[in-house]
Amino acid sequence: MSEERTEISTLGEFGLIRHLTDDNETRQAGTLMSVGDDAAVIDHFGKQTVVTTDMLLEGVHFDLMYTPLKHLGYKAVAVNISDLCAMMATPTHITVSIGISNRFSVEALDEFYQGVYAACERYQVDLVGGDTVSSLKGFVISITAIGEVTPNKFVTRTGAQVNDLICVTGTLGSAYLGLQLLEREKRIFLENPGVQPDLQQRSHTVGRFLKPEARTDVVEWLIENDIVPRSMIDVSDGLSSELLHIVTGSKVGCVVHEEKIPVHEEAREMALEFGLDTTTCALNGGEDYELLFTVAQSDYEKISRSEQISVIGYITDAQEGAHLITRQGNKHRLVAQGWNAFET
Repeated sequence: MSEERTEISTLGEFGLIRHLTDDNETRQAGTLMSVGDDAAVIDHFGKQTVVTTDMLLEGVHFDLMYTPLKHLGYKAVAVNISDLCAMMATPTHITVSIGISNRFSVEALDEFYQGVYAACERYQVDLVGGDTVSSLKGFVISITAIGEVTPNKFVTRTGAQVNDLICVTGTLGSAYLGLQLLEREKRIFLENPGVQPDLQQRSHTVGRFLKPEARTDVVEWLIENDIVPRSMIDVSDGLSSELLHIVTGSKVGCVVHEEKIPVHEEAREMALEFGLDTTTCALNGGEDYELLFTVAQSDYEKISRSEQISVIGYITDAQEGAHLITRQGNKHRLVAQGWNAFET
């Protein structure tokens, strides 16, 4: 960040908004009115609109001790885009609202918005509005993401059917282990400020936590291959929690095989270093923002062509419950132990 510091008060609210949106680009043909008026105007040309909102609070969802503001801006957008992916929607627009205290300078917000605009470029979405307010303490971020889908082609978390295959994209548990590493290095730094962390050898796990990616690529691949998931959710709170959302909403049960759950090799190494079980990290860690979905068995041959998708189990009758089959062949009830926003 630049050494220069410009106080936000010198610009005022509307001056700050103009400053932060001066370089805002329009990418979508449907953006008729963007930032600068009382509201945005969007034409979806006959598509159905999908809308999602997430709020991020400093000290709860992120720690600025180890989260670069540019990464934070990018992540704040990506996690909202991930929710659109979970509905099989194509992202098109976002709004960004922030609450800021006088701890933050104009330059700091410039850095945050660099990340926001990088995500807009990556996912081809338009920033079309938002709000800026004063916060008494900490940094508050609220982002609304808007997407489009062909009429009645959206996918919910409640459509799983008995004998469906349970699929997940990418790998799981890496973000949680990246957080554990950053928290450890933070403790070391607070005790010994002269010690600088070396995270180069752990770029995968740290990157998965600080700069996750929404799986728009998988949504595009599914559409191209004419695969329509029967149910879908993104893995933000942990695999076990998300799978239980699907089976509860769909009134079904499930069986997941531990040996089928995909874990990155660096995550395995990190788990060993921290004395943690890799399966526990994958089941309960959260913030991976991969896609968990079910498909008909007839889609297996198509699904098997993708290196980005793993089949980890199948859907059963509701009366059979939700279970994990361990590598040793033992059967355990699946319990939601992921992130709980209101847990004390």
